[in-house]
Amino acid sequence: SSAQGHTKKMNFFKVGKCFTLVDMPGYGYHAPQDFVEMVEAYLQERRNLKRTFLLVDGVVGLQKTDHIAVEMLEEFGLPYVLVLTKIDRASRGLLLKNVLEIQEFVKEKTQGCFPQLFLVSSLEFSGVHLLRCFVAHVTGNLPTVEAS
Repeated sequence: SSAQGHTKKMNFFKVGKCFTLVDMPGYGYHAPQDFVEMVEAYLQERRNLKRTFLLVDGVVGLQKTDHIAVEMLEEFGLPYVLVLTKIDRASRGLLLKNVLEIQEFVKEKTQGCFPQLFLVSSLEFSGVHLLRCFVAHVTGNLPTVEAS
């Protein structure tokens, strides 16, 4: 959807011949009514799924719905990554508070979560390059340089 948070269906984006990126609807306030059936079925049945990226608002931090999503991913045994978005909108103090809380949560309460939290801003483009490199890595599309 052109309106943030209003995506109602899964959108598939082919990235060259390398991999497909799937944009799923959000699970918060504007979640579609068939969200659980649609998303659970996809996550459980996709055998070639490499990684799930859970987007968390950098201004508000982890919410109840985020905890539910994490519980689902943990229950399914799927590897996932937390991406803190909109970091340009949070004050430094608030951002630091949210980052520390999320890092503690990941350390204490998760098993399938990648330990590195990715902080991104689509407006300032900060953190996007590192996230893209990580996606390339987990999809096997990042050439490695061997040490001599």
